[in-house]
Amino acid sequence: MGKWLINVPLGLVLVLASASAVQAAELQVIAGGGIAAPLNEIAALFERASGHKVVIRYGTTPELIKMATTGGPFDLGVVPQDVWKDAAARAQVAPGPTPDVARVGIGVAVRTGAPKPDLSTAEALKQTLLKAQSIASIPASATGTQLAGIYARLGITEEMKAKTKAQPAPKQIVEAVANGDAELAVFLLNVLIDPRLDIVGPFPAEVQREVVYAVGVAASSKEPEAAKALVAYLMSPSAIAVIKSKGMNPG
Repeated sequence: MGKWLINVPLGLVLVLASASAVQAAELQVIAGGGIAAPLNEIAALFERASGHKVVIRYGTTPELIKMATTGGPFDLGVVPQDVWKDAAARAQVAPGPTPDVARVGIGVAVRTGAPKPDLSTAEALKQTLLKAQSIASIPASATGTQLAGIYARLGITEEMKAKTKAQPAPKQIVEAVANGDAELAVFLLNVLIDPRLDIVGPFPAEVQREVVYAVGVAASSKEPEAAKALVAYLMSPSAIAVIKSKGMNPG
């Protein structure tokens, strides 16, 4: 199983050993696009440790709800909490808790070298957003839902609708600002880490909201033991180290 076992609790070692003792499984995973960077790396580590294969489909909150309910079989979801709050999606998950595995706040980035606006207070953030010519984000996402609440609190809902250039996926947010198609990137801080962008900073604490990713095993999973092994691995020290390295917080 490799050097990573040095830092893995005995219980997880036994779970993985048990999982790898059976025939290798192919796990179908659905996941939020905002957790792609750490999850891809964690999945690769898990594959090497367990012998199982992990196939991941990413999407926004509405897309993930559709994947869970009508998108065909899946074994595991690593998704924003909003997905499991949907009754139809939650009904597809085995009874029991859906543990939180990672969380991250919202921030602002500009094209590398561009002036950095003021985000020091809620009022400063409001004025920065109002002065921006255009904003790249994903309204139809868990982050978009959080932003809608922040915009409502700041009293700028209609103005932000006019300024927001909706993107289909996180990587397109980065592309839009890097290419000059949008002035500001407003999204999860970990997504904004890119050499072509300068992160201005997080939203001020008084209005900050986090997006939390929770994991659930599908009730109809054909590989429940392998899926449970991946859940355990997502909470291991090795996975936590990856989550932190990608700009997110564990749990």
